Amino acid sequence: MQHDYDLLVIGSGPAGQRASIQAAKLRKKVAIIERKSVVGGVCTNTGTIPSKTLREAVLHLSGYRERRFYGASYSVKANITMEDLLFRAHLVIRHEIDVTRHQLLRNNVELISGTASFEGPHWLRVDHPDGHSHQSLSAEKMIIATGTVPTASGDIPFDGRRIFTSDDILGLEELPRTLTVIGAGVIGCEYASMFAALGVRVTLIDKRPRLLPFVDTEVADALSYQLRENRVTLRLGEEVAGLESVKDESGDRVRILLASGKQVVTEKALYSIGRTGATGRLNLAAAGIDADDRGRLQVNKHYQTNVPHIYAVGDLIGFPSLASTSMEQGRLATCHALNVEAKSVPELFPYGIYTIPEISMVGRNEEELTSDGVPYEIGKARYREIARGQIIGDETGLLKLIFHAETRTLLGVHIIGEGASELIHIGQAVLAYQGKIDYFVKTVFNYPTLAECYKTAAFDGINRLGLTLT
Repeated sequence: MQHDYDLLVIGSGPAGQRASIQAAKLRKKVAIIERKSVVGGVCTNTGTIPSKTLREAVLHLSGYRERRFYGASYSVKANITMEDLLFRAHLVIRHEIDVTRHQLLRNNVELISGTASFEGPHWLRVDHPDGHSHQSLSAEKMIIATGTVPTASGDIPFDGRRIFTSDDILGLEELPRTLTVIGAGVIGCEYASMFAALGVRVTLIDKRPRLLPFVDTEVADALSYQLRENRVTLRLGEEVAGLESVKDESGDRVRILLASGKQVVTEKALYSIGRTGATGRLNLAAAGIDADDRGRLQVNKHYQTNVPHIYAVGDLIGFPSLASTSMEQGRLATCHALNVEAKSVPELFPYGIYTIPEISMVGRNEEELTSDGVPYEIGKARYREIARGQIIGDETGLLKLIFHAETRTLLGVHIIGEGASELIHIGQAVLAYQGKIDYFVKTVFNYPTLAECYKTAAFDGINRLGLTLT
């Protein structure tokens, strides 16, 4: 049959954008259906872009980066408010929305505003924002890229003001004096470190025994140390039994009951125990697709669901749930759907965690290599050993190389410190070409730069092997 479109994409976040533009580049008729009044999805409007912009505002206004030189009391602005922080965030959000919209339109991607739901394997119903009208559209291929929403327990009394999720951050009217973050995943750790840098007394609760289990243990321990230095109380190995609003002489507050019998009383509570696939409105059953108990969709290596012409990409298919990998998934899914050969190196994606301090990594960590019985050695460089580290005032940063003990082939790079998410790409390139740490010893880096850490770490690794390179 003749369909209305070659490809319909549901969701305009990073995955949906890249998927639709790839199809447009291949001269296909493509449209994006977006439920919200603005494009960009969670990434642009409530997630990645706002949180990273808030982080930069926190670091600037608090004077955090300069305190080694000017003292612990130094700040650019006294009495920082949420309005101060959100001013910068709203400017960046508006700019990113405009850039995204312009990019889609100049590539002839049609934008359809409304809520999509399946009427059949090839048909979508789009309910328009006016609440009264709708239309039915068909497509030969479809890509679901609806992203995720914060996981919310039904017995938690969310009000968006005292007990809230990460999507509610932009709606806060004032900075709390005390904040408890429930859930020490990536989002929880990022916001805990940001508020702590502003002087907020933060408590971080998680039922796991250590922060970020997928992160190299040495790096995760370094983050724990820095959080404690910023007066964050870590309650690890603790499970939350309940939350309730209370009123005392200090005003409206939140009491958090732990399974161990402990209680935490706080001004505000950020509930951050993960995210759920935003698939509840899609009527997946009409297309013959099932979601798991967290709203996520299962896909094969080509990002096809159990219905071959319907693909799913981005956060709603689970790990790694990064904007960068979501974009690549969108491109690859479109290419496969349109029978165009495409290759990628997804196993080498870098991971960036925008805590304070920043963390980034690529490749394998020590725990994985130990489990697999791979002989490895490490080489480390601390920012305090590098002139650039002294210049910027970061004496706690660390770059760690992991390499094969016999061949010296690079296996992984792990960084904590200023600029980690930028610095990681040097190691990523060497990993992609199965390079050895010898490269870092023999190459020339700009001076003074943090990139010199690679050379220092490589020399450290060579010294651990008792070798001398010429």
